[in-house]
Amino acid sequence: MIKSELIQKIAVANPHLYHRDVEHIVNIIFDEIIEALARGDRVELRGFGAFTVKRRAPRLGRNPRTGATVSVSEKHVPFFKTGKELRDRLNNGNHHDISH
Repeated sequence: MIKSELIQKIAVANPHLYHRDVEHIVNIIFDEIIEALARGDRVELRGFGAFTVKRRAPRLGRNPRTGATVSVSEKHVPFFKTGKELRDRLNNGNHHDISH
């Protein structure tokens, strides 16, 4: 599912809301999650999961094409850990075919 499909599903399920308002709300939610992670905060959506940021220390890597050693800078990467309810639904058959 892409963001526009999520917005469409929410709009269809809530016909009393304007599509543009649903889109605005969804964008605000994602922007707030991004801002919180950028500050180094943890974002927990109970039952769904938690987003955190992990620090990757600087290191020496290797260019796979040339084999040359390259310096890889420190970076921060987003990490998502699923919540219990999401894990349970995925593993207890309460989902549709996710093979595609």
